Amino acid sequence: MSGWLEARNILAIRPDNIGDVVMLGPALRAVKETSPAARITLLASRGGATAAPLLPWIDDVIVWRTLWQDLGHLAFDPGRELELIKILAERAFDAALIFTSFSQTPHVPGYVCYLAGIPLRAGEGKEFGGASLSTELRGAPDEMHQVERNLRLVEAVGFAARERRLHVSIGEEARAAVPGLLSGAGINPEGPFVLFHPGASAEARRYPVERSGAVARLLTARGWQVLVTAVEREADLVAEIARHAPAAACLVGGTTLSEYAALVDEAVLVICGNTLPLHLADALETPVLGLYSGTDYEEQWRPRYTRSRLLRRPTACHPCYLFTCPIGMPCLDIPPEEVVEVAEALIANQPSNRANDVQLGVV
Repeated sequence: MSGWLEARNILAIRPDNIGDVVMLGPALRAVKETSPAARITLLASRGGATAAPLLPWIDDVIVWRTLWQDLGHLAFDPGRELELIKILAERAFDAALIFTSFSQTPHVPGYVCYLAGIPLRAGEGKEFGGASLSTELRGAPDEMHQVERNLRLVEAVGFAARERRLHVSIGEEARAAVPGLLSGAGINPEGPFVLFHPGASAEARRYPVERSGAVARLLTARGWQVLVTAVEREADLVAEIARHAPAAACLVGGTTLSEYAALVDEAVLVICGNTLPLHLADALETPVLGLYSGTDYEEQWRPRYTRSRLLRRPTACHPCYLFTCPIGMPCLDIPPEEVVEVAEALIANQPSNRANDVQLGVV
């Protein structure tokens, strides 16, 4: 095979969180639009795989908990890793696109793909990895946005990107489920609502729970319907917020990812940290207020196209890249009153397609 544009069976590797997979959209779209006959299989974590229905350029998914993304929880089991190589070899991939963040290495998955007989292997890294990759990129700044980092990789091997925005596809069935989900949670589907997602995979990226409760309470006191959302493992977090804001509605799990995206699309505003709803809001052009901790550079993950504001207090430790904060999270020392003021300013300056709804939410 002479090159990447002749590849017809392509493996895309991104075994990270759901939001990381959502941010692959423009790069996968570039591959499909340049090579319509190519088939793309995504290698993803169990959580990341749930994003596949939102990205119409993915043809198949392999769900695998990869050793190179493990935080020390997997048992020592070389046979398990050999099984992954066997699975990839049986699929007879022509090429592998190894997508990583600025801090991850492409060389371990590159070597796995080499052993699986995949001749073309592209990735970006900072360290020497021998010949584990057939195409290796270097030199992207850490601050580069993740979408652009993904696009840089596919463009380097010849795929042309005509659209750099995030995009997610929501089916009619998911959209039809929204009124029932809202009603079941206690939200009037005919009126506007603010979607507030206080959780995040890392504790260091979560706005303090007491302050989250105060934000929800202040918004409901000002006449806004507030839908607090969370995944099942965050039920205790939502219960604590509900204790501070009894008038807020809560939805813990209970949706598919497509249905959740449809809720984001219907919201008049999304409030969240650096986590999945931030990226869904950007893809769906829903205004978003990010309570953005100092763990990462804003430039790496921030919304690029929808109307947004990110709130963070400057700190000397930014960016720390920590999962937990040892000094009390001064980067998120933001009064709830300030959050509500910025939220209402974002709502008040809605584009025309949402402007009629906004007036209904103010007492």
